[in-house]
Amino acid sequence: MTTRKTPSHQQSSSNEPSGAEKMFGDFAPALVSYTDDVLFGQVWERPELSPRDRSLVTVSALLAGGNTEQLTFHLAKAKENGLSEEELIEAITHLAFYAGWPKAMSAMSVAKSVFRG
Repeated sequence: MTTRKTPSHQQSSSNEPSGAEKMFGDFAPALVSYTDDVLFGQVWERPELSPRDRSLVTVSALLAGGNTEQLTFHLAKAKENGLSEEELIEAITHLAFYAGWPKAMSAMSVAKSVFRG
């Protein structure tokens, strides 16, 4: 596997592979590139929305789509981007009425695991 330089907001050290690269590096290198370079390297860096707002939108979209597997990463990222646990819990509670109760309950289970370990 070749180690590519990942966007600075994803690195904890200068040459550490991204999460996508760790998961799919040799298996799906194009998906890794699109994830690291386009999604996190370009889309997340656009100035029209703050990282905090992007995180709230992303958590909401993941919940609405029932994509709880990605919520673990994105709830932690949302906290890094300035959202509090209370705000995220409230957003999940609010979304229960728009996205569906089972999806909100599943998302809240993930949030509890992320926030309370």
